[in-house]
Amino acid sequence: MREVEADRFVQASPSAVYRFLSPQRVVETEGTFTVADVEQTDRGTVVMAAGPGIAVPLRFEYLENGLRYVAEGDVGPFDHLETEVTVEQEGNGSRITMRSTVSLNVPLPLVDCIAGWKRRRELDRALDEIAADVS
Repeated sequence: MREVEADRFVQASPSAVYRFLSPQRVVETEGTFTVADVEQTDRGTVVMAAGPGIAVPLRFEYLENGLRYVAEGDVGPFDHLETEVTVEQEGNGSRITMRSTVSLNVPLPLVDCIAGWKRRRELDRALDEIAADVS
């Protein structure tokens, strides 16, 4: 299992960033999956994230300072995928931090290392897009 983290400072208040963050938007900004369906449940929002030949249910929950999601059920190639997005006041703007743990269901050497590298690129892409949209 690999843990990766990325962050960005944005010239926007935490409340402006919170208004932008939604489960759908987070999946879209990461750029790997598209949103196939969204369902509100008593356990949170479930986004069905779809990619070529794969659909992954992601269960989102809102946190006091952001949101968190976990891949649930049959998660395709993932053994584990969990991501937390937090927003903190910093000076006259906000620091957005994304932390993710990922592990693939493939018993090959270095696979989790490659998954972590790919995941870090997804987090960077998401933060770039979020920063451009809220600044």
